[in-house]
Amino acid sequence: MLAASCLGSKISSSQGGEVTGHSGRTFAEPTPYGMTLVKRGHVKMGIEQQDSLWGRRTPVRDISVESFWMDEREVTNSMYRQFVSYVRDSIIRERLADPNYGGDETYKIEEDRYGNPVTPHLNWKKPLPRRPNEDEQRAFESLYTTNPVTGEKLIDWRQLNYRYEIYDYAEAAKRKYRTNPQERVLNTDYRPNPNERIWISKDTAYIDDEGRIVRETINREYTGPWDFLNTYIVNVYPDTTCWVNDFPNAANENYMRFYYSSAAYNDYPVVGVTWEQANAFCAWRTAHLLRGLGEAARYVQRYRLPTEAEWEYAARGKNQNEFPWDNKEMASGNGCYYANFKPDNGNYTKDGNLITSRTGIYNANSNGLYDMAGNVAEWTSTIYTEAGVEQMNDINPDLRYNAAPEDPYRMKKKTVKGGSWKDPESMVRSAWRTFEYQNQPRSYIGFRCVRSMANTNSGKVKNKK
Repeated sequence: MLAASCLGSKISSSQGGEVTGHSGRTFAEPTPYGMTLVKRGHVKMGIEQQDSLWGRRTPVRDISVESFWMDEREVTNSMYRQFVSYVRDSIIRERLADPNYGGDETYKIEEDRYGNPVTPHLNWKKPLPRRPNEDEQRAFESLYTTNPVTGEKLIDWRQLNYRYEIYDYAEAAKRKYRTNPQERVLNTDYRPNPNERIWISKDTAYIDDEGRIVRETINREYTGPWDFLNTYIVNVYPDTTCWVNDFPNAANENYMRFYYSSAAYNDYPVVGVTWEQANAFCAWRTAHLLRGLGEAARYVQRYRLPTEAEWEYAARGKNQNEFPWDNKEMASGNGCYYANFKPDNGNYTKDGNLITSRTGIYNANSNGLYDMAGNVAEWTSTIYTEAGVEQMNDINPDLRYNAAPEDPYRMKKKTVKGGSWKDPESMVRSAWRTFEYQNQPRSYIGFRCVRSMANTNSGKVKNKK
C-alpha cells in the first residue's frame, strides 16, 4: 500500500463527490550557475538569401523549440581542467584502495555503516595523503610518466579515461519494445506473433589488456529495460597538438605547450576537444551537480550539447537577427568589432585578437549569451546532413545518430555552428552550418552546455541577469 506522501497529494475519500484532481509535486528550478534562460519560441532556421560565394544551399524551415538553459559563455580551459582533475583524482583513489598499492579500503566505500553491501563508490571525503608511504607513493607515480628529453615527470594523459553511462529513455519508450506483443501496435485487429524476435542496438566499452579503449555497438535480441543503458569510456585530455596539426608551417608551438595548461588562458575557451569528449564533460557535469542536490536531484535535467535548432534559435537573439547583434555590420561606428573572427584576408589582428579571446569580452546578445559568433565554433548534438532541417521535425527538432565504430566515416559527421576566430564574416552568421567528425579535435572548435527545463510552465522560474 502506498502512503499519501508517495503519491504527492492527499488520498481522496471513497465516498464520492466532485472530481477536484490531484496536484503533482511542485518544484521551483533555480537558475543554474553560469547559465541563462532561453524562452520557448519560433525561428526560421537557415539562410533565406542563399550564399553564392560558397556555393552551398542552406535549407530553410520554420521550427519551434521549448525553453532551455544555456551556458552564457563557452566552456573554458579552467572549467575543463576541473573535469580532467576529477578523472585524475578518481583514478588515484581507485589505486589507493587497490590491494596492489597497499589496499586502503577507506578510499572506496563498499558497505554502509551497518555492514550492508552497497554499490562501490569512491570516498571523496577522505583527503589524499600529504606524506604518502611507499605503497601510496607507487599509486601516485603510476599515473605519471617521465619526459625522455627533459626528465620532467608529467601526467600520463593516456590513462585519463572517464567511464559513464547514459540511459536512452526515448528509445526505451518506443512501442516496438513493449514486452506484451499486443501493446506494440495500435491496430487492435492486428494479431502480432508472440514469438517475434525484437532486436536492439546498444553501446558498450571496455579497456583491453594493453590499456586501450575498445568501444563496441552490440546488436542482440531484446531482453528488457536495461538494454537501453549505454556505457562509454572516453579519454578526456584535450589534444594540445591541434595547434600545430591544424596549421602546418606555422610557429604555434607556444600555443601547444601553454594554451591549455597556463593560468594566463584560464578564461579562454577550451579547444582540442572532440565531440565525444564534450559529451563526456556533460555527463560528468551532470553527476557533479546531482551529488550536491539530494532529493531535488530527481527533478533536474542533465547537461548536454545543444541541438542545432536550439543553438541557432539562441544565437539569433530575441529578434531572430542574421547575426547575434541587431544589425548586419561587423563593427560599430567607431570601429569596435562585435565578435572575434578574421575581418580581413590574413589579418587576424584587425579585431584586436590573434587567436581565441577570453570568453565574454564582447557584448552578449539579447538572450544574454556571449560569443555566439566567432571565438570558437561550437559542437552541437545534431548529426550533419546536407538536407539539414528538412529532415527534422518542426517541434524541438533533434536529429541524431550514434555512429558505431564500424560505420562509414561519413556517418560520424556532427554539426558545428557559430564560426571561429579563423573564419571570415560569412561563416559567423547564426545560420551558417558546417561539420566535423566526432572524434576530430580542432584548435578552433569548443562547446557550451544546455539543460532542458524541469518545469517549462512554471511561473516561478526567473532568469537572473
